[in-house]
Amino acid sequence: MKAVIFDMDGTLFQTATILEKSLEQAFAILRERGEWQGAAPIDEYRNIMGVPLPAVWQALLPEKSDELKGEMDGHFLERLIDNIREGHGALYPGVEEVLEKLCSEGYSVFIASNGLVRYLEAIVSYYGLNRWVTETFSIEQAATFDKGDLVRMIKEKYAVTDGAVVGDRLSDIRAAKANNFVAVGCRFDFAQEQELKEADVVIEGFGELINVLAEVESREKTALNIPLHRKV
Repeated sequence: MKAVIFDMDGTLFQTATILEKSLEQAFAILRERGEWQGAAPIDEYRNIMGVPLPAVWQALLPEKSDELKGEMDGHFLERLIDNIREGHGALYPGVEEVLEKLCSEGYSVFIASNGLVRYLEAIVSYYGLNRWVTETFSIEQAATFDKGDLVRMIKEKYAVTDGAVVGDRLSDIRAAKANNFVAVGCRFDFAQEQELKEADVVIEGFGELINVLAEVESREKTALNIPLHRKV
């Protein structure tokens, strides 16, 4: 099987469209309790975007109790889901067309995300991504918080022999390399240039992905040693 494994936040889904609204709604609860002053720490969250939610609250609320962090985790998740279902979010331009094209060319499509199951289900359901996506994997399903292990689950369950991982953060790039897959970095909203340097290929928009994968497949078929470090 040949497969393309996508990250969700900042790769398929424009998380920025609901992030600030959802975070502000969650932190409003803290302000009402006198546990927080000022605006929600949106910039801090943007810098760590892509990490599992427990790590988010450790970074944003380092001095608060574990009980409060867990409570905020739940509030934030509910606000995210509500905003998705109310249509405040958006996929990146070209996502649906690219997924359709990949499936028509014989690729199996998967999602591997550090997002929680209910959050991912809300996005997949609202945008009908199951038309193309074989299965969505959440970090909740892995024994660790290592996305490499999550990608390995897909690789083993579906006997994937040739694959690419497409994502915007270092965890996606390293998950690809840990499984001997091609690492496609996305220079989108939350990407960081230092992290993208580790990717095999970097794309600026979804429309580039089809040609990138065609180049990879062509190289493999001809067994030519052509480097993939084509940073766009």
